[in-house]
Amino acid sequence: MSRFIRSGLRPFSAALTLGSVAGGAYANTTAAADAAHIGAKPNIQATEADSDGDQTAADVGVQAKGVERIHVVGHPFNTLHASNDMGRMPQDVMHTAQTIDVVPRELIKQQNVKSLDEALKNVPGITASVGEGAGGMSGDQFLIRGFPAQNDIYEDGLRDFGVYTRDSFFQDSVNVIKGPSSEVFGNGTTGGAINIVTKTPTLHDHYGADFSGGSANFYRGVVDVNKRINDTSAFRVEGMANSNDVVGRDYVYSHRWGVAPSIAFGLGTKTTVVLQVMHQTSRNVPDYGVPVVNGHPITESSSFGVRRSNIYGKSQDHDNSDDTMETLRLKHVFNKHLTFHNDLRFGEYSRDFAASSPQCANASCSELQIYNPGYKKVDPAAGIGLNGGPMPYKQKSWSFQDVASLQADFKTGFLRHQLVTGADFEYVQDSRRQYAYDAVGANRAIPWQNTYHPQRDNYGYGTCRADSGNCWKNTNYSLGRPDSHGYGFDTGLFLYDQIWFAKWVSIKGGFRWDRWQTAYKTWGADGQESAAARGPQGKAPSAALNYHDTKGVFNPTASLLITPNSWQTFYFTYASSTTPMGMYVTNGAIPIRPLNGQVATQPERAKLYEVGSKMSFLHDRLGATISLFRLDKSNALTTDPIAGQVLATGVKERNQGLELSLGGMILPGWNITGTYALYDPRVMSGANHGRNIQYVPHNQATLWTAYEAFPGKLWNFTIGGGVTWREGVYLDLANTAKVPANVEFDSYISHRINRHWGVSLNAYNLSNRLNYNSLFTNRVTPAPGRAFLGRLSMDY
Repeated sequence: MSRFIRSGLRPFSAALTLGSVAGGAYANTTAAADAAHIGAKPNIQATEADSDGDQTAADVGVQAKGVERIHVVGHPFNTLHASNDMGRMPQDVMHTAQTIDVVPRELIKQQNVKSLDEALKNVPGITASVGEGAGGMSGDQFLIRGFPAQNDIYEDGLRDFGVYTRDSFFQDSVNVIKGPSSEVFGNGTTGGAINIVTKTPTLHDHYGADFSGGSANFYRGVVDVNKRINDTSAFRVEGMANSNDVVGRDYVYSHRWGVAPSIAFGLGTKTTVVLQVMHQTSRNVPDYGVPVVNGHPITESSSFGVRRSNIYGKSQDHDNSDDTMETLRLKHVFNKHLTFHNDLRFGEYSRDFAASSPQCANASCSELQIYNPGYKKVDPAAGIGLNGGPMPYKQKSWSFQDVASLQADFKTGFLRHQLVTGADFEYVQDSRRQYAYDAVGANRAIPWQNTYHPQRDNYGYGTCRADSGNCWKNTNYSLGRPDSHGYGFDTGLFLYDQIWFAKWVSIKGGFRWDRWQTAYKTWGADGQESAAARGPQGKAPSAALNYHDTKGVFNPTASLLITPNSWQTFYFTYASSTTPMGMYVTNGAIPIRPLNGQVATQPERAKLYEVGSKMSFLHDRLGATISLFRLDKSNALTTDPIAGQVLATGVKERNQGLELSLGGMILPGWNITGTYALYDPRVMSGANHGRNIQYVPHNQATLWTAYEAFPGKLWNFTIGGGVTWREGVYLDLANTAKVPANVEFDSYISHRINRHWGVSLNAYNLSNRLNYNSLFTNRVTPAPGRAFLGRLSMDY
């Protein structure tokens, strides 16, 4: 009996022991704690490298901010001391006056994350969306706190202009900076920014590989090799090959491969240079989901209850992309007062795209009785440009960005300063050629599909240029001409200074000024204006467009930080951002237009007011955050579900709410990460005043926990799992269509065979619940069903 009592009290004893350790942290204000007050880096030495070959920050010269050393003392699930990994954001997460959610490396491993969108499932306030139009948006399209972020995806602080599904093979962690962040990232970032921290060379040799296989013909291999060249140089290469179908969706698949070599010089010295190349090739079938009828997806039992696997598409649907980025990062430490960063990137992107965007008007789907499914029809014609929607196109884009910044740490009297200033130059160019479907000599409409038993067919159509042969007879030119060319050029200057009046209180203020220049033109389809020559589905081309605009925008920011001790931070922040018209060069259909069809010139503006606290307990083993925010947006953007145009509505929107997070080690071997968000999203003007902002849930939460049992023993294992919950959301501004709540239960178990080999099994959506991922006004995409994925890992 006494043995049973002792066993039962052991966890509580461990908790009390950890609690007493935490209490001791109050009194032990070390040099590391003082350094944390002023943003300096604690001098804590690590004893060994991480298991995957990433060594301590003392050995890495890329961003030697001490983050790895903090993690050795603390715990990887406590991300408060994670670096923002940018010269423009020198403070760690805890001492940055804004909500920052980090998806750490260890969580990515446990969940066997394969793509960016899977990683972001752990972040509240992120919603996936899909768009279309003559420019065809898909790939990674996210909303942050309900506002579009398709142009706000960054890698190591530099913008990624590509429109593709980003694989995770080269990603070390993912940071989501919530709220307007133009001060750091430039134009955009209305809801926030997504910054991917990539893997870079280290001074520890490492050879790793993962092989995964599972449901829906899933096969995946990843390699990661790091080789030390000499005392200050190293080479690293990651590679990936992935092939999978989608559980619960017919005909949808993804085939992709990628490689990411990098080399670093000067690691551990005052001057560090890192050269990285990332290439990804993808061959996919896009999934534009199922129609929404009478306010519900047709897959819901309250609507028509059709199979979740139904695809209303054509055999020609494809999304083929090739994306390459070359990045050069330089860091030079002049002395303890001055540090210089210069980050340079070139990007080349190509895309061959065709997708079906099914529509099902209320009248055509509900005019007959539910028990007579043979007459219920879904119109795939919108997917081929006959009634609007995306037409096939080929896209070529390239980009250039260079960000130079100087960090100065100095004193003026008793005041301590950390000043960051610099310049950001960014250019992106995009060219597209539009295609359509040849009716093989006939100008006719595409037949409608059966709602319950859709037939995936090419309908006798071949692909040809949109202004040649029979193609133009069935072409909808209401969005312009078939060929387009556009560019955007931004020059940004920024300066902000953090001033400490004492070790425990500081203010930060600054601004960024941008000059945004854009141009867009369309041409082609000359001589096809005659209605007599066109087919019944064809529409006359609108006038050729030649649009250009130049805007200067100014975005200030200010914050107050109070750090009474080494484990607490309290803050208040005001921040702003601007999204100029025509900013979506590579991932938008056409220049942003207002509802009357004229070219818009007024930008979208956003303002953030946020107060919060961040706390790190138990010698940094457990971290917690709480924040209250209000985000106001004027001249809000929306997307026409039929034409795919990005529209400047002129209305005001507001989202305010509460966000909570907890992450770290509760007891020895027991790790946890959890988040919760409570939002009050409202339209503040216009015809829909007082209604909810579309796609924004009132409540959502995530939880993941894992327990490592018998570490170091032959019979060791780690078992864990979690839940992701999102309340139902409205799909339109009028709040007439709604998608039900998402609830997904996942689990994980792993075993370490020896020091170098391990096996694991992940299960996703254990309840096989019908959830929805990508959301749009008149359709939604069913999420994958129950799936299992096994993995064999090698690590030397």
